[in-house]
Amino acid sequence: MYRTKEDFLLDWDQAVNGTVNVLEALTDDKLNQAIVEGHNTLGWLGWHLATALGFFGGQIGLQVEPVGGPNDVPTTAAEIVTAYKKSAADVKESVAALTDEQLLETVESFGSQVPRGALLRSMIDHQTHHRGQMTVLLRQAGLKVPGVMGPTKEDQA
Repeated sequence: MYRTKEDFLLDWDQAVNGTVNVLEALTDDKLNQAIVEGHNTLGWLGWHLATALGFFGGQIGLQVEPVGGPNDVPTTAAEIVTAYKKSAADVKESVAALTDEQLLETVESFGSQVPRGALLRSMIDHQTHHRGQMTVLLRQAGLKVPGVMGPTKEDQA
């Protein structure tokens, strides 16, 4: 749980950079890559990361302009990257306007009262989870896996 906005914003910048690196590894022809048919694709996961920021922002009380519907997956990787960057910037700007005390205030989320700072942590954890899924799919698709939290096999070669 975040108790200061400065702590969140430092983590957010790092998390966003890692996610952008993963999203920029996407190619249009591999957006339909899934672990097996019927599972989440690279395109869907990337778009989910872009649109989920609006959902989390709404729960937390942030001003994050929706970039599109959750099932309106773009057909180009560039659209996904652009949408994610816009939503991530909205999150940063909106959190910067909060006070540390507001991070301790509770808001309703799925029928429970949760501190804003805890939802901010969940938002980063959610993003990290799906980013990890995407790195597996990138490798399966034959695309370069970026080193997000350390060097990849390709980086060490």
